[in-house]
Amino acid sequence: MSQLSSLNLVAVKKPMHQPAIVIRRNKLSSHLWEQIQLAKGQLSGTPFVLMKFRSIKDAHTGVRKQVEVPKRIKPWWFQTEEGKVCVSIKYGARILELAKGKPSIQVDSAEDLIKALEAVKVAVEAGDLDAQIENASDLLRAGFRR
Repeated sequence: MSQLSSLNLVAVKKPMHQPAIVIRRNKLSSHLWEQIQLAKGQLSGTPFVLMKFRSIKDAHTGVRKQVEVPKRIKPWWFQTEEGKVCVSIKYGARILELAKGKPSIQVDSAEDLIKALEAVKVAVEAGDLDAQIENASDLLRAGFRR
């Protein structure tokens, strides 16, 4: 019991459900992490491969099995005519408008691209883009209704 007395024990249980905005924040944060790793991989020249499981049906036996395949990650950035790099933050298929009429971040180099993506990831986790995420989520959900 002496080991437990040195710990700070509390009567708090894990919440059953997270608010929807927290789930959306975490989703966007994980996609930003993938983009950061992809940019770091391109900068260092090593490919970044993320694996996922896919269910396929065996042609001979007809039994479904899980197969690990590489996840296709498309870069969110592009190069302008001036040689600058622009990155747009996406939620689903929607591009988030970071400021009124400004959906992209322009940087000079790949190192600055990584710094910009990390800054956006910190802003997302702090809740600075909650309104844009909610708007994109509503537009995305509206496409599924009849």
